[in-house]
Amino acid sequence: MPKLMKQVLALRRAKSYRRAYNDAEFLSRPENRPIRLQLELLKPETILAEHGVKTTVVVFGSARTLPLDEAQDRVKKLTAALRKNRDDKELKGKLAGARRLLRSAKYYEEARKFSALVARNGNFGSAHFITVTGGGPGIMEAANRGAWESGAKSIGLNITLPCEQGPNPYVSPEFCFRFHYFAVRKMHFVMRARALVAFPGGFGTMDELFEVLTLVQTGKKRRLPIILMGRKYWNDVMNFRNMAKWGYISYEDLDLFHFADTGEEAWEIIEKFYRKNPRELE
Repeated sequence: MPKLMKQVLALRRAKSYRRAYNDAEFLSRPENRPIRLQLELLKPETILAEHGVKTTVVVFGSARTLPLDEAQDRVKKLTAALRKNRDDKELKGKLAGARRLLRSAKYYEEARKFSALVARNGNFGSAHFITVTGGGPGIMEAANRGAWESGAKSIGLNITLPCEQGPNPYVSPEFCFRFHYFAVRKMHFVMRARALVAFPGGFGTMDELFEVLTLVQTGKKRRLPIILMGRKYWNDVMNFRNMAKWGYISYEDLDLFHFADTGEEAWEIIEKFYRKNPRELE
């Protein structure tokens, strides 16, 4: 009998005996990817619906952008370090990069101001706008921070990366989500979006921006204000007019987006759009 009891206990500890939904190892198997995709779609959707979140303003931008004081401090420290090691090529490269990022620190403050404007003014009839970001550092942090400082909630759609990116401290805890799949994360950016503001950024920002432009261009997503923050940056890195010149987009597609340089200017574009097109909020 003791031997049989030991056998029963061993069976209960067996991997096969685990409940399927509690078995992380089983759920992580390659053939169960469709289940994981569905769960990543369902969890944020369920929670946001429970809280009545229906309309969002999406803010994209570089994770590398620092607040002005931090950017200045980084340049100061690297300059001091280079004085002690004038031939250090690695330090020279870091200082050059820090100086470049110092020039873009102004966008951190503009993102912060913009989301504060959303928090204070984002009510159009029954529609209430809430800011959503990727939940990480840089421009994302700035936008979540602006909402937090205004006493408003905001959403962070964080993602697991090789260089672990944790959520910034300004995301509302009940709206702090973590994804594995970029595709599902991007769906959640777009599903409730009623405006998009893209600050200067790299591959990730471009990927997210062009996804939305393509969806609107092809009619898969309703028309919404798409604002490129920082005319100088966007005109320097992207020549949209030449895309039309070569025939790969139409000249009418150039009307899908606007340029702005300040948070106030971006918000004015959104307000004007919905005063003119209130049905787009339905």
